[in-house]
Amino acid sequence: MKITISTLVPAPITEVWRAYTAPEDIRQWNAASDDWHTTAASVDLRVGGQFSSRMEAKDGSFGFDFAGEYTSVEAPHLLAYRFGGREVVVDFSQGPAGVTVTVRFDPETENPEEAQREGWQSILNNFARHVAALAASK
Repeated sequence: MKITISTLVPAPITEVWRAYTAPEDIRQWNAASDDWHTTAASVDLRVGGQFSSRMEAKDGSFGFDFAGEYTSVEAPHLLAYRFGGREVVVDFSQGPAGVTVTVRFDPETENPEEAQREGWQSILNNFARHVAALAASK
């Protein structure tokens, strides 16, 4: 059973897609809490292309790499990828108030599903704040 999270981003779909897939943006929003950050990100945005990001605690106590392969790229509406035997699908749907970003992912087995949902939702909320701040600065 997949876990589903979503957020509404008040920006045009092309900007939302770009911010979700551009390494320089990923480094800005890809963290579940203020004591973590993404120090590196790479994206080869095509089916079969690889992506990776390095997430680290800001105090240097822990870090890990998050990497996988894109299985579907339908700009600016759908992105799917595989990592560590798990699959993720991200839908971008334009509406009158902005873009709804919905992420469906396979849970892992080490942590409770609710903790996974909260962590991924926190990252998605950071993404929405990042894009809103970009839109406000224009």
